Amino acid sequence: MSAAAVSGRQTALGVDVSGIGVKGPPRVEARAMTKQFGGNVVLDQVSLTLEPGTVHALLGENGAGKSTLVKCLMGFYQADAGELLVNGEVVAVKSPRDAQAHGIGMVYQHFTLVENMTVAENLLIARQTLPAIIDWKRELADLTAFMRRMPFHIEPTRLVRQLAAGEKQKLEILKQLYLGSRVIILDEPTSVLTPDEADEVLGLVRQMAERGELSVLIITHKFREVLAFADHVTILRRGKLVASDRVRNLTPAQMAELMVGAEPPKQSSSRTDSAPRELALELERVEADDDIGLRVLEGVTLHVRAGEIVGIAGVSGNGQDELVEVLAGQRPLRSGSVRVAGDHYRSTREHIRTRRVRLLPEAPLKNACVSHMTLAHNIAFRDYDRPPFTLLRWALRPAAFKKRAEEAIRAFRIRTPGPLSPIGQLSGGNVQRAVLARELAGEVRVLIAANPCFGLDFGAVAEIRSRIMDARNAGTAVLLISADLEEIFALSDRILVMSEGRIVHETPAQTADVREIGRHMAGHA
Repeated sequence: MSAAAVSGRQTALGVDVSGIGVKGPPRVEARAMTKQFGGNVVLDQVSLTLEPGTVHALLGENGAGKSTLVKCLMGFYQADAGELLVNGEVVAVKSPRDAQAHGIGMVYQHFTLVENMTVAENLLIARQTLPAIIDWKRELADLTAFMRRMPFHIEPTRLVRQLAAGEKQKLEILKQLYLGSRVIILDEPTSVLTPDEADEVLGLVRQMAERGELSVLIITHKFREVLAFADHVTILRRGKLVASDRVRNLTPAQMAELMVGAEPPKQSSSRTDSAPRELALELERVEADDDIGLRVLEGVTLHVRAGEIVGIAGVSGNGQDELVEVLAGQRPLRSGSVRVAGDHYRSTREHIRTRRVRLLPEAPLKNACVSHMTLAHNIAFRDYDRPPFTLLRWALRPAAFKKRAEEAIRAFRIRTPGPLSPIGQLSGGNVQRAVLARELAGEVRVLIAANPCFGLDFGAVAEIRSRIMDARNAGTAVLLISADLEEIFALSDRILVMSEGRIVHETPAQTADVREIGRHMAGHA
């Protein structure tokens, strides 16, 4: 089939599959967009303009509103106020299909490819409609011609599971170009790539933008990528727009300060002072690899004393999640050591019990519960095979499960139809209360809390923070890992900053300089 024949053929979407360059990208403008869930305003009159042929970075801490904004642009959410303009005209985008009709597509943080299908099959199933009988000879010829016109090429007959991570990310971008997207939103596009793969992918996207073939909105937490590949940057903080400027007009330190603010938040008033106590948790030169074998923790050394909260601040993606996984036994330790009260700690169930270590993870319904099991069973997970839940070491005692759950419901004010209700039916705040009731039962030496209030309403946040502070006041050592700097300041006695898998800064919370913390978070102290 000739190139001319290919260029004239339309896909089922009505777009030209011959490649990019037929029509330039539109100007896309979000104007005063507002979105709230219940009484929580997560996006407050945010505006953003994506000029044709540019790369625009969207920065902000977890919970700043970045994902909500792009979901409004893509039609996953409907904004409560504000409007979306494409080439100056107000458009209604009620679904990703509507966004696609205006040439707007999105590449998600996690791959959406079918591993056991070929490249060609993945591209074809992305179309809205397909013929009852596929003419594979013609489709492969069209796809081969399409690939020739792309800045990067992947053989259509290869299986996706045979592709490297960088090739899969390229395929995700190719899929959007194949569907006719001229505006592509990239959500943390390099989180699963090596540095070389990341530079290659973003470099190619940047070249396409410079040629006027594409516009890109990139959500990233990496300042280096913003400086190297973006023209403009928009920064959100707590659902509000705080800055939008050309990248060349801002330093990394200024970007970091805009993300976190200049005034340190207030500490919790429920804190009780006490003399320094014994070391409860010690990490010595801890190292670990990420999911693709790259070093993600680089010689992490820290300690937490009994009756102390040590907060770890940092831009998401700098090793915090992996550190929590190491301490929870979900990620192997490459080297280094962890000690609890001077004893070696291996994150096994036995060590967790005997060393009295507890964990409050982010997204507890996903990471700490079985949603279809009852509240009573979930609260008993720590000790279900020990008295009082067992009789003669093997027989379970349902009455004991129910009694413990009823005590937790009263003590932690868990709103639930009853102890035998599935925990997955509870609200996020009540799930977190239930998990905290389980984790703080008995004597607790070390509590590891990871983004404990993420996504919760004001009342639940106050309750959870109060419980964590009570545990600290009672002598528990708390390691708090949070992307919310206000939470770090509210709860911590000492603040550490993690950047690129290392602890790069330490300061007492009472005398902490938020600008200095921001500079270290940005990797530009």
